[in-house]
Amino acid sequence: QLQLVESGGGLVQPGGSLRLSCAGSGRTLRFYAIAWFRQAPGKEREGVSCITSSDGSTYYADSVKGRFTISRDSEQNTVYLQMNNLQPEDTGVYYCAAGDNMAAVIAWNARDAYDYWGQGTQVTVSI
Repeated sequence: QLQLVESGGGLVQPGGSLRLSCAGSGRTLRFYAIAWFRQAPGKEREGVSCITSSDGSTYYADSVKGRFTISRDSEQNTVYLQMNNLQPEDTGVYYCAAGDNMAAVIAWNARDAYDYWGQGTQVTVSI
């Protein structure tokens, strides 16, 4: 059974940076597509970014392109989300998810594409 644990969230001022980590245990993450989702209060969970297992292709929501970078460290069995120039609208609980690579390639930002989810880490962007 694959387990995912997120870390790295916190409180940051607008324009600041955070790096989120998604650590896997039980199975090797490199065999899965890994995505980051976020959920703001009162809003639906939305896809932020994804990295595939096949060729390392990456996908980003339009709202974070140019500011966020997803990467994978297979030796550490961890996927990272580097978030720069954070804005108040980036506030929310960030979840990592693992799923079948083909399903993610078809619809990387669909929640149904992922079978395993972490518990989430809070990111708050505020003065």
